[in-house]
Amino acid sequence: MNHIVEIEDLSKVYETGFWKKKKVRALDGLNLSVSEGQIFGFLGGNGAGKTTTIKLLMRLLYPTAGSARILGQPIDQVEMHREIGYCPENPYFYDYLTPLELFDYFGRLFDLDAATRKAKTTELLTGVGLEEPDWNKQLRKFSKGMLQRVGLAQSLINEPRIVFLDEPMSGLDPIGRREIRELIAALPAKGTTVFMSTHILSDAEALCDEVAILRRGRLAASGKLSDLLSESQERETYEIVASNANAEKLRQALNGNVQLEQRSTDTLMIVNGENQIDDVLKAAREAGGKLISVNPIRRSLEDLFVEQTKD
Repeated sequence: MNHIVEIEDLSKVYETGFWKKKKVRALDGLNLSVSEGQIFGFLGGNGAGKTTTIKLLMRLLYPTAGSARILGQPIDQVEMHREIGYCPENPYFYDYLTPLELFDYFGRLFDLDAATRKAKTTELLTGVGLEEPDWNKQLRKFSKGMLQRVGLAQSLINEPRIVFLDEPMSGLDPIGRREIRELIAALPAKGTTVFMSTHILSDAEALCDEVAILRRGRLAASGKLSDLLSESQERETYEIVASNANAEKLRQALNGNVQLEQRSTDTLMIVNGENQIDDVLKAAREAGGKLISVNPIRRSLEDLFVEQTKD
């Protein structure tokens, strides 16, 4: 399998304080690889080292120890950076430019001709949901969410092979989050791998093929999301809901082997294992109940995140 990002023993130590210097280890011997053609989620609590890692990969910071490669090249290889995109958590641009002027500038940096610059500008600004009347407004008049859309769009102007997104949903309203989520989901089909840091676990769970979770600068867990979520579950648990069942009769029929919870006219039953479902459904029908739903209960990414990051 081709690895588009390879990180080996990457560490970063900061010095803090004025008179008495104190060393803070923001990243501690990180080893990580990202496969090409996927959406990779980079997760962790505040101060876990996510933004530090991305800034090290972008050469905005320099590592204390270790190394990293992107597209098979060392991260200090300048030419390689023409094939990557980057959107920081709080994108900042020259205030008095308009989006059209900004994208013309970025297009020139990548040696795009005038026709291509114009076409890419229209495609990307439309794709991130920025309304056309705003294309000629100065960026100083934009809200945080609007600047976030512009930042994401500029990271894709060179059709990168991999794009690094640091909290791409930050500052967006629910409609904006949905639009950006759909845009990100479509990128692998266009040949762009996504390396995404986010605090919004529902977005990561919906989008990501693989994830890595940082805890205090160290790797706490990594792998395919489906594998990580099923690791700690020895058996599948199911939630069965029936309406109008005689609760007392149902309880006697199940003989305490199933957890019951009465909710108004509905009865909730928790079943440990698929082999019990038929018996529970039969008992519910004999108690006068009508089946409403049968749903598997699986561990969520939030459960995994809390488990791996709590003290």
